[in-house]
Amino acid sequence: MKLFGYWRSSATYRVRIALALKNLSYDYEPVNLLKGEQRSDAYLNKNPTGLVPTLVTDDGALITQSVAIIEYLEETHPDPSLLAGNAVARANARAIAATLACEAQPFGNVRIQNYLKNERGFDAEAMKDWMNRWPGGAMAAVEKMLARTAGDYCVGDVPGLADCLLVPQMYAAARFGVETSGLAKMNEIYERCSQHPAFIKAHPDNQPDAVKG
Repeated sequence: MKLFGYWRSSATYRVRIALALKNLSYDYEPVNLLKGEQRSDAYLNKNPTGLVPTLVTDDGALITQSVAIIEYLEETHPDPSLLAGNAVARANARAIAATLACEAQPFGNVRIQNYLKNERGFDAEAMKDWMNRWPGGAMAAVEKMLARTAGDYCVGDVPGLADCLLVPQMYAAARFGVETSGLAKMNEIYERCSQHPAFIKAHPDNQPDAVKG
C-alpha cells in the first residue's frame, strides 16, 4: 500500500493511527499542502477533491476520504478490530467519528483558513472565535457522548475508530487555540493515547516530511 498525505493533516493522521494499530506496513508519499502540491494534475488524477489522504491499495485501487480508508482497512484487515463490541458500540464509535470528521475538523482545513484570512479579512481574534465556535462546539458535544461510551478509550477499553479521530482533533485544537480545558474525558483519552506505541508512531512529529521547529 501507499499513503499520500501531509504530516500535519488531521485526516492523514487518522489513517496513520489506523495503520499503526493494525500493524500494517505501507509506503508514504508526502503531499505538501502549503506548496499546493494537492492541486497538481498528477495528484488530482488520484484524488479529484485535491485533499489528503489518498490510499493506493496493494492491488492498485485508489481510495480517498480518511474514514472510508479506515473502513476499508477494517474490512480487509479485520484483526485487530477498530470496531469491536456489539452493534450499539460500533454505532457509537461511528457517531463520534462522524461528529469529529464532519462537524469539527473541516472548519480548520487549510483552504478554509486561507479563505477566511485572505478573502474575508479574519484577524487572529476572529479566527480564534471561529475555531472555538465550530470545532470547539463539536468537541464539546463529543465530550457529552463520551460520558455514555468511554472506558479507557472512546468506546470501551480498546482503542478504535473513534480514537483515530479524537487524537488528531485534540492535536489540531492545541495548534489553533481551541479551549479544551473543560473536556476532561477527551483530555484523559488523549493523554492515554499519547503513551500508546501506535499513536506515537503516527504522531506528526515522527513523519518523514515533518518540519521541525
